[in-house]
Amino acid sequence: MSATIRPARRRRTASAVAAVVAALAVTATACGPEDNGAGSEPAASESAAEQDKKRDLGLPEDLPKDLPSSLEDLDKWRNGEWKNWDRDEWLRRAKEFINPIIDDLWDPDRMKDADGNDRKVDDSEIDDGGSGGDGGTGEDEGVTDPTPARVPAKQVKLPYTKSSPPVGKVFMDTPQGSMVCSGTVVEDPANPGKSNLVATAGHCVHAGRSGGWFRNVVFVPRYNPKGLSEAQLAKAARKDVAPDGVWWARYARTTDHWIAKGSKTGGKGAPQDFAMLKVRPEDRKSGPSLEETVGKAAKINFNTPRVKAIPGLTPHGYPASPPFDGTKMLTCNGKPGRLTLDPHQPTMYRVGCTMTGGSSGGGWLSPSGRQLLSVTSVGPVEGGWLAGPRLGKEAKGVFDGISAK
Repeated sequence: MSATIRPARRRRTASAVAAVVAALAVTATACGPEDNGAGSEPAASESAAEQDKKRDLGLPEDLPKDLPSSLEDLDKWRNGEWKNWDRDEWLRRAKEFINPIIDDLWDPDRMKDADGNDRKVDDSEIDDGGSGGDGGTGEDEGVTDPTPARVPAKQVKLPYTKSSPPVGKVFMDTPQGSMVCSGTVVEDPANPGKSNLVATAGHCVHAGRSGGWFRNVVFVPRYNPKGLSEAQLAKAARKDVAPDGVWWARYARTTDHWIAKGSKTGGKGAPQDFAMLKVRPEDRKSGPSLEETVGKAAKINFNTPRVKAIPGLTPHGYPASPPFDGTKMLTCNGKPGRLTLDPHQPTMYRVGCTMTGGSSGGGWLSPSGRQLLSVTSVGPVEGGWLAGPRLGKEAKGVFDGISAK
């Protein structure tokens, strides 16, 4: 897959630019579980004003120790140096998270051109039996049910309002170009009614074993609420494309398993292909939270309910690969089955659904729409079904780490 990367407009003032020279020179965009990453506390000599300006840009306090510190480095970043994917600079570890806000980088035209970040599995990768997984759910482990019937994806009712599912698009820059996934606003017990958390897939923020964190990761809730066509989107005002704004990932986490095993194609890492974002708006420093702005949030169910106990699941997302074009939110509804890709990992949920790449990371909601039980991870080469991880203790650890930020 490829995407056209267009130069972005900038509104940074010279004083703001000079104040964040060091902060913008590193190019990772997400963070995983706590490890021995090269993080550090703010330098003792750093002024309160400098710390405030870092916060204005959505930067964390614990920046890496070895940041370049020249205005020239910052100018390189602003002029597109973030497109340099030198492996030595493609950061992987937890405290290497940096996702500085770049005003207007994700304009409507650039959003429109992003490709679906999809992952496909082949029938040969499916395990139809064997030993049970660790931390699983007893009777469901190591089992693969018959392939579900194809369920045509249906369009969510237009226009998208506060009564619609709390779903949107996740945009990111990768070595292959600009990509798109889907995400869901979820509740944050640490901030009741005021959550800034988004659930998505690990492969939407991190390349897995072959690389590191993607860059310029943002969430756009209720993307294209009027259902404009591709041609209309190219000329649309930003308020018609992103009515609730563009929310930059200030923090993100995925599972250790995804970082160690995840792959660009195939099913490796899929049973724990889960990630969380903690976001902040691009255009303001304070104000309503994401949950307040969108009007609702789903509660994540980490109890890994057995398949027979689930009456139905409704994956949601913005499929962008043919025959879809990424302009609209779609959904499927069906009774889940079981899919085993790795007998040593929890068995996954699987439903019949014709959604394609771009729907990755989209939330699997309960029939009421109040609970999220999984996110889209993989589908087959020929299409027709989707599979998502069972959200257990590993996913809960990812969630708790983000909530505490």
